[in-house]
Amino acid sequence: MTEAPEAPVVDLDIIKQLLPFDPFDEDFHRDPYPTYRKIREENGQVFRTPGGTVAVLSHQVASEILKDPRFGWGENPPIADQFVPNPDGPPGRPLIFMDPPDHTRIRTLVSKAFTPRTVQRLRGRTEQFAAELVAKAREQAAGGTVDLMDALLRPLPGLVLSELMDIPERYHPVFIALAKESGRGLDPGFTLSPEEKVIRDEARDGIIAAGAEMVEERKARPGDDLVSELVAARGEGGDRLSEMELSMTLMNLLAAGFNATAAMMGNCVLSLFGHGDQVKWFLDNPSQVQNSVEELLRYDSPLQLVPRTALQDAQVGDLQVPVGTDLSLVLGAANRDPEVYDDPDRLDLSRPAQRNLGFGHGIHFCVAAPIARMTAQATVAELAANGVELALEKPEFFPGIVLRTLSELPVTFNSPK
Repeated sequence: MTEAPEAPVVDLDIIKQLLPFDPFDEDFHRDPYPTYRKIREENGQVFRTPGGTVAVLSHQVASEILKDPRFGWGENPPIADQFVPNPDGPPGRPLIFMDPPDHTRIRTLVSKAFTPRTVQRLRGRTEQFAAELVAKAREQAAGGTVDLMDALLRPLPGLVLSELMDIPERYHPVFIALAKESGRGLDPGFTLSPEEKVIRDEARDGIIAAGAEMVEERKARPGDDLVSELVAARGEGGDRLSEMELSMTLMNLLAAGFNATAAMMGNCVLSLFGHGDQVKWFLDNPSQVQNSVEELLRYDSPLQLVPRTALQDAQVGDLQVPVGTDLSLVLGAANRDPEVYDDPDRLDLSRPAQRNLGFGHGIHFCVAAPIARMTAQATVAELAANGVELALEKPEFFPGIVLRTLSELPVTFNSPK
């Protein structure tokens, strides 16, 4: 069980004016959905917080904002403290914090590695990795419990990502540990204590340093992988990818690949195996694994909140929003919007798949989402076939408000495959 962090040295009343919920509430971290439901009932789908931030819980409105060029990050967004200091120019921004045209240019390079053909090519290897790790987890449990986050859900995304990026095996434990420490790296700085900021920044810098070592290796020995392609783009006179952009893009891919995918799969496993009737339905309908993962992703999204800034005057719902206004898109609430989903708080794997916002939407839709989905499909299928059961009804989550991530997931294995 993780200890609750010390509250940041800021005025809690100010934070409550900026966010539609209390980011330090332990009950909220364990289960934010009752809070979202109460907020919607008391304030509606779109409203201003006392501090002037516009909170959006509506699926439709959040979707519209995420694809509307009038909203983005701007020059000084609420997450600006997460930018990387750069003595030679503007601070470094990861891809997820960029606006067009730089975002468009870099995403075009990266997205070539995440085509449907690539996903299909990786499916067999992913299923093999999942089977091997589940078998090892069974052995570790030895009739007792095993932490599935450490045994399966953190290592597996790294193995899959390595197939794309040719990440040397010696880096795997490094990236897993660093990504785990950077789990709150997406949270607004005003919700972090000074100690948490230090942990976040050290983890980020560690990922950047390891990525730089990989870049030097590819410069000397290029290969047929995504890192080599990005290095080659940097080598073309610097017009397509600057040194800082290369560093930030690798950091973004590595942190997301080792952490965000693990967060998504942990939530999927917890949701599925916390509902025995849905496990039975899943086993009876193996051909519906894709639809099942979409419902699991909707039910407990890894991406809970996305900040945005109005780059122009605009209307959001019934509100007139002037340029410079900060917005909080509460995607976890949007994925349970009763205007879109019938009985939204019920997990129903037979529910027809509709577009959920678990990976975002618009130009910042997660570029690796197809591979993350495929990895989750292989994982839940292998675990269901192995009779996994939760050992704790309510395991602990890290205290993040953007990325919802389990700190541990103890399970048992009760049925032979």
